[in-house]
Amino acid sequence: MKKLITLCLMTTAAAVCLSCAGNKEFLPGEVWLDNNGVAINAHGGGMLYHDGRYYWFGEHKTEGEGGNRANVGVHCYSSKNLYDWRDEGIALAVAPDGSGSPIEKGCILERPKVIYNAQTDKFVMWFHLELKDKGYSAAMSGVAVSDNVTGPYEFLNAGRVNAGKWPLNVSAETRQAAEAIAAGNAATVPDNDRFLVRDFGGGQMARDMTLFVDDDGKAYHIYASEENQTLQIAELTDDYTAHTGRYVRAFVGRSMEAPAIFKHESKYYLMMSGCTGWAPNAARSAVADDVMGEWTELGNPCIGDDADKTFHSQSTYMLPVEGRDGMIIYMGDRWKPENAIDGRYIWLPVNIEDGRFTLTWQPSWKL
Repeated sequence: MKKLITLCLMTTAAAVCLSCAGNKEFLPGEVWLDNNGVAINAHGGGMLYHDGRYYWFGEHKTEGEGGNRANVGVHCYSSKNLYDWRDEGIALAVAPDGSGSPIEKGCILERPKVIYNAQTDKFVMWFHLELKDKGYSAAMSGVAVSDNVTGPYEFLNAGRVNAGKWPLNVSAETRQAAEAIAAGNAATVPDNDRFLVRDFGGGQMARDMTLFVDDDGKAYHIYASEENQTLQIAELTDDYTAHTGRYVRAFVGRSMEAPAIFKHESKYYLMMSGCTGWAPNAARSAVADDVMGEWTELGNPCIGDDADKTFHSQSTYMLPVEGRDGMIIYMGDRWKPENAIDGRYIWLPVNIEDGRFTLTWQPSWKL
């Protein structure tokens, strides 16, 4: 009898694995199962290609009220073909309730991204962090490291970024006004620079974010800052675990978030969204000859029905497909704040032509 029960369980498990393996196409917005037949739980995610496999890191959401808070941590999945995903477990676990850690259970931990540092042979994770029960007032960046791509990751620290540092493109007018105010004199700071000046001493805000490693190995942290009014692009140290103090402001006063970046034929392309909370809006795009800018806006990259809502999604990452020059996949999230765990993934192929990129809706597609 025991042998019969064991055989039945093995047969059932095999059937489940077969039912969720061997995918041959992408189905944007549909439920996407892992190797265990469980819906993939990696929201606001990013991708790392390492030693022949893709590693997908994202927010592990839970059901019901509070599902958008970090109750578990950062989930990791891996794949060789981008269709079929193996559950690799929790790469970074939140700290126990009551621990007092910045990443204590119940905090807000969003948009985790992982990059590999060849010099240190470490995997480095950055994420947007809000302290438990503090809403979105902290606007911190957290960093963790691991010797293994799937973790476990060790949390290092969290805080505001580039404290006491002016951006490379700060205006002389703003800097002089800030210095006058610090000296107790009357001065007027330009309206679009008031949050930059306000946060100069304690560090700049950083919310929606991504990471980018250039061809020369330099890494950059790109994040919504200054109460989400301005995007900042900051250089990381050689070990990728801190900031060098070199950064620029981009799209000042344009209220952009959800940055996603890729490089193609020596040009840098950004995709972003407007700021409308969980509700989708029209995406924005830009191009530059240098990651630090100057950036030129290109308008909404989406074409067709629901383009004004980015096909009911928001950008999180632009994924270059290994071995396929010029093939980029848009990774977006279709948020469901009323039941966060049911948020869906929108992956679409990116078309690059005449110095800009575009996306069109496809209910199903293949590499």
